[in-house]
This record gives sequence, structure tokens and C-alpha cells, in this order.
Amino acid sequence: MELKNRYVLAIDQGTTSSRAILFNHQGETVTLAQKTFQQYFPKPGWVEHDPNEIWYTQSSVITEAMAKADLTDEHIACIGIANQRETTIVWDRETGFPVYNAIVWQDRRTADYCEDLKAKGYASMIREKTGLVIDAYFSATKIRWILDHVKGVRERAERGELCFGTVDSWLVWKLTRGTKHITDITNASRTMLFNIHTQEWDQELLDLFQIPSSMMPEVKSCSEVYCETSTPIFKNGIPVSGMAGDQQAALFGQLCTDIGMIKTTYGTGCFMVLNTGDKPVLSQNNLLTTVAWKVGDKVTYALEGSVFVGGAVIQWLRDELGLIQSAAITEQLALSVPDNGGVYFVPALTGLGAPYWDQYARGAIIGITRGTSAAHLTRAALEGICYQVYDVLKAMESDIHTQPKEIRVDGGAIANNFLMQFQADISRCPVVRPHVLETTALGAAYLAGLAVGYWKDIEELREQWSLDRVFNAEMKQEEADVLLADWHKAVGRSLKWKAEN
Repeated sequence: MELKNRYVLAIDQGTTSSRAILFNHQGETVTLAQKTFQQYFPKPGWVEHDPNEIWYTQSSVITEAMAKADLTDEHIACIGIANQRETTIVWDRETGFPVYNAIVWQDRRTADYCEDLKAKGYASMIREKTGLVIDAYFSATKIRWILDHVKGVRERAERGELCFGTVDSWLVWKLTRGTKHITDITNASRTMLFNIHTQEWDQELLDLFQIPSSMMPEVKSCSEVYCETSTPIFKNGIPVSGMAGDQQAALFGQLCTDIGMIKTTYGTGCFMVLNTGDKPVLSQNNLLTTVAWKVGDKVTYALEGSVFVGGAVIQWLRDELGLIQSAAITEQLALSVPDNGGVYFVPALTGLGAPYWDQYARGAIIGITRGTSAAHLTRAALEGICYQVYDVLKAMESDIHTQPKEIRVDGGAIANNFLMQFQADISRCPVVRPHVLETTALGAAYLAGLAVGYWKDIEELREQWSLDRVFNAEMKQEEADVLLADWHKAVGRSLKWKAEN
């Protein structure tokens, strides 16, 4: 079968669900399968996943997606992987059994340890080497916690018996029956153990966190043939040839391949990423300097602002409060009232990310009166997502000394027209929604396809990007300024809450 008549399988392993999407040569979605999996909250601020459940759900949706399209192995040109980043898994090199649950990127259990590292003066060194701030968000302190708190694990690690990996590493390990222990450069750059300048694991950081180097995966580029599958899911070996952390994959899927192009993903969290080209830009405004991708020998860097709770706040309203039946009705509810009724929702359910980086902030709903309704709370939650993205945008503008021409958006929440319009109103910047909403998976597919010649080059990919709608600011500047002033007052109430109480 001619290569271009085959399909690219994208594995999109996210924080709340595992998905498999098949794309054709035109970059169109052929079929999609998705399964949610259990979220574990053993203690306040702790978030865990079962690594085996991640694999079971991911392998299941791969099979389902192929069955839906009536495809066999012969129809698949290659596989690309995009994954939730920073989530930490440690497993036995011989048996493949995890020694503990996956500690999720949202988890806050190592916050005190992070504060201790800051107090000891390590912030500058870590920032210079990794581009990251010291925070429980990243993998290093999670690995250290597992080594220190799970009985016998440190000794096994020091004997070389254990592997560490982010979710991409775990999936490749399972796809190859334990013959490949690798990661890609974007996921490596989110561990707080990887030097983004030398592009190697940093021994000084490994020593600081007391992590044996034998645990670390081999670091690869984002677009090369890493291996072939050897799993019962497929009868024959299929090349695995593309990998990137979900936000970098989305930046690539949005074709933000020129310096200054910017995208925001609205998923469980919200992540704004700006292409800064072949040189890392050290933020002066509490943003992260990270690797966007490596294709061939060329590394592209980015600035990133991470909002920990985006769409997750809607999930919380639905699952924990029972306030709404589904995310789909939030737009209708928000539009059923003329404004937020003076209510502001700071969704610091797992602390606040950029630009605040407050591990001890907690969620706050302020301005409630007798007249406050479910519609007001829902609208305040949606607005809270946009305000957080605005704060990141302003920090980014300060770092690059200019306003981006547009913000390309992706993620499940961008189907909500109220959310997109409010974002444009607050940000005073055009919000651009593409036809293909699955840009994270598409980015993984593009990276994989380029490696095997399924697509010729990036220029061919640019021709596939198409516009759905542009949202321009309609709100008066004075009104936006009042809303933002009250938002920042509300944020002030939520900061350092846990530490002070």
C-alpha cells in the first residue's frame, strides 16, 4: 500500500483520559476513541493515577479506533505519542511492575521540600540549567518522594533495578515489552533534571535530588524512528516515530513554527506557549523556558505559562458539587445572565501556576450574595479560566516586549463560544480557532509522519492548517479594566492560604 494512502496513529494520553486518533494524509481526523480513567486523591493536594490503568485504557482505545475505521496493522504508517507531562512513574526494570502509583503533575505533596530548596538558595542554579522554577509541578521532587517514602525502593534504585519515566517513557516501554527505555527532549525538559543547554541529564541536579542516573531514560529527538512495536495490540511491528509532551505537540500541531507565534491549550489546565526560535529566552516574569521540539539536529525553544486548573474547574463543578450536568451546558448557563453578578472564582484547586507560582494558594469564590445563582457561579468559573490566561499573556508580553498578533487556541473547551469571546475581550488580542480541534494529537502525528516520509516537510503541513473562527474584542476597555481589577483583588485573597492557616 502506498505510504500516503495509509494513516498515522496518534496516542494522546492525557490527565483524565486516554485517546487514540487516526489521521489521514490531509491531516483530517478519521476516527477517535477515548476512555477516562480513575483519579486518586489519597490526601488533600495529592493526585495519583494507576500506571497500569493508563496502559489498559490506552491499549483499549487504540484497538477501538482501528476497529471503528476497519483498519489493520498494514494501514498504519507510524505512531506518534503526546502525553501529560511531568507525571512521574517508577517501575521495576525486570518485571515492569510500578513500585507506586503515578504521581500526577498537579500533585502538591512536595511543596514543603520545594520551599526548603528555595531557602537553601538553589533557585538560580536550577533556573539557569533547566529554565524552570522550583515547584512541585515538575518530576524531580516526585521521584525523590517515591525513593524516600516507598519501602525498599531507594535500595533497588541504587542497585540499578528501577526505571523512571514520564508517561511517554511508560507507553514506549509497554509498546515494546520492556526493550526500550527512552523519552523525548520535551518531556525531559520538564523534569527539573535536564540541562536544556547541554541537552543532557545534569549530574549536579541528579546528585541534588539523590536520584541514581541509572534510572533515567535515553533522551531522543521529537521526530525519529525510535523502535517498532512488539505488543499483542498489533500483529506486526509499527514504527514509533514521534513524541512530544502534550503542550509542545499542540504548538507543533498549530503550526506555530515561526518565532513569536503563540498558542493556548484549554484542557485540564491551560498552557500558553510561545515559539522563541533556536535560543532559550530566560523569563523575567516567572514564565518557564522550555524545549519546544527537536527535529533533526535543530532544537527550537519556547516560553511557557502554565495554568494548573482550566477545564478541571468545570469538571469539579460537575463531579464534586453536582452544580451542572455536563460541560456542554456551561455556555448556555453563562449566557443566561448578563454578567457574573459580582462573583469571582479563583480556581487555585492545586495552587497557582504562572505567573504567581504559589504552591499554597487555594481556590476561592468571592462576591457571593443572596442573588447568586448556579449560572453566576458557572460564568465566574469560565471567566476565571480566561483571567488566568490573561495573566500569563501579560507576563509573556513583558518578556518579549511586544503583543502577539494572535493567539491560536486548541483543546476541548474551545468549542465554548462564550469562553473564547470573553478571552478575546479580556486579552484585547484576536483569538483564532482552527478547524481541527485535536491539535495535540495532530502535532504528535505530524512529528511521527515527518520521520518516516509520510509528509515531506513543514511547508507541506502549513498548507493543511485552516481557520474556523476569529474572536475579536467586543467589550469596552473600561469594562475589561474593572473586571480585571476585581479579579486581581480576588487572587490576592487566595494567595498563601494554606501556609497561613
